[in-house]
Amino acid sequence: MTLYFDPVAILGEDRDAFRGRWEDRLWLNVPGPFYGGETDTCWTGRLSAPALVLYGGEYFGEYVYRQPRTLADTALLVEAADSDPFLGYGCDGDSRWTPETVREWWRGRGQVVQYLSDQRSKWDESDAWAGQGIAAAVRDFELYIGGDLATDLRIYLYWLEERRSPTPVDRLPEL
Repeated sequence: MTLYFDPVAILGEDRDAFRGRWEDRLWLNVPGPFYGGETDTCWTGRLSAPALVLYGGEYFGEYVYRQPRTLADTALLVEAADSDPFLGYGCDGDSRWTPETVREWWRGRGQVVQYLSDQRSKWDESDAWAGQGIAAAVRDFELYIGGDLATDLRIYLYWLEERRSPTPVDRLPEL
């Protein structure tokens, strides 16, 4: 049994939907292979991948708040990326994130939580007209940061350092 699912390995031709630039990625993206950069502001990402994508930043672009864990999750994220007319999603995070930058993101997670809290009333209002369950997804992201994300990032750190999935008996790196 392995703990890390490598979604990039299964992309094949779908990789063409991911033309985003690392330099443009939104700071809210959770570390991992996928991220949203300069995406459109039409709010289409959650229509395809509601458990993986949220909106935020200065122009409320799309970002990945959960990395795909299954083939089905990956297909949904591919659909979200393919629907973005700006082609602002990227899939080269594995070659960009380092153990140090993952740990830096983790140390700064309080800024992410604060941002989510500061935007809460906006998301409550937007759900009334957008009907995308954004407020519930923001709460899910907050709970994820306070819960399972630490373990997921430790598994990702192992992946980055060893370029293989940890097994249940492998010791995971510290955040």
